[in-house]
Amino acid sequence: MPEPTAAPAVPKARSCPFLPPDGLADIRATAPVTRATFTSGHEAWLVTGYEQVRAALRDPSFSVQVPHALHTQDGVVTQKPGRGSLLWQDEPEHTMDRKLLAKEFTVRRMQALRPNIQRIVDEHLDAIEAQGGPVDLVKTFANPVPSMVISDLFGVPVERRPEFQEIAEAMMRVDQDVAATEAAGMRLGGLLYQLVQERRASPGDDLISALTTTDDPDGVIDDMFLMNAAGTLLIAAHDTTACMLGLGAALLLDRPDQLALLREDPSLIGNAVEELLRYLTIGQFGGERVATRDVELGGVRIAAGEQVVTHVLAADFDPAFVEDPERFDITRRPAPHLAFGFGAHQCIGQQLARIELQIAFETLFRRFPTLRLAKPVEELRFRHDMVFYGVHELAVTW
Repeated sequence: MPEPTAAPAVPKARSCPFLPPDGLADIRATAPVTRATFTSGHEAWLVTGYEQVRAALRDPSFSVQVPHALHTQDGVVTQKPGRGSLLWQDEPEHTMDRKLLAKEFTVRRMQALRPNIQRIVDEHLDAIEAQGGPVDLVKTFANPVPSMVISDLFGVPVERRPEFQEIAEAMMRVDQDVAATEAAGMRLGGLLYQLVQERRASPGDDLISALTTTDDPDGVIDDMFLMNAAGTLLIAAHDTTACMLGLGAALLLDRPDQLALLREDPSLIGNAVEELLRYLTIGQFGGERVATRDVELGGVRIAAGEQVVTHVLAADFDPAFVEDPERFDITRRPAPHLAFGFGAHQCIGQQLARIELQIAFETLFRRFPTLRLAKPVEELRFRHDMVFYGVHELAVTW
């Protein structure tokens, strides 16, 4: 009897660096829920249709506590669930802990950060202008701006911020062995433990200090909770926004017609950011889940214990969701994209990210009206080796 044929590998190669990997559209059109083989060598269910991805992300039958890390070479799960670590928690702890953190991320509180974000953006653009072109926009702007914003929010001392940036990059790699990832995690743990102790001893005007004094009748917010919450949010908030700034700038500079529209009408910045988020959806591999019971998804039966990958990038290009999805159009009416996820685990810091992106892009292109790429797109190095897609560097001049 012949052995069963292995499921096809998930497409990764991109003929256009700003579009999803070649072949994903065909998979979505023929089988939006199908078996596939992932980087680790394990087979799992690949979900690419917009409605099917949303259904999986809002269904509590799918747990985030997966047995295998499908997107790494060794398949070893290095992240462990704990109180405060929202990304790796299921109910009921997830809802309880998110509620404790959510009051620090209200729209009103995030809007109050606008003046400080504007100051940080202006200071970095002042330095770029004084230096003169060409410059690496990733090194001088896309990386340090969100790092400064989130470090200010959490009270990370200035002298430790370079180390934090280095750790964040190390923890987002998918092409290294588990020992390197765990070593980066240990360094982050040491930094966060010291930070938590300092804030308990001398509270300041920062999020960690606020959490140490928040109403906590169940006594959940101990040192480990603060370290887990701060680590999760610091790494996620820094790396995602940094990737969007670098990759978004590259895309806008590569599409002069769309950039011209934004320069002519700065009020389009909100629309432009939403279209950038949809079009680039930097979570390039998709979220991992495991079924806790037998469940039907898109007409397909998924057995308890089987893993599922919700490919949000493929979903955001589903023509059933948005017309002509491969057309980048900043005048497009904003649609409910999945760049920030969906359901219980939707990004808690999405309003902060939106504000950062709006201020950064509007100010960058207003202050540098002749900004242009110093290298053709074909020569850019893209982050195929990282959890979040982006550019490793972006040489620009003006």
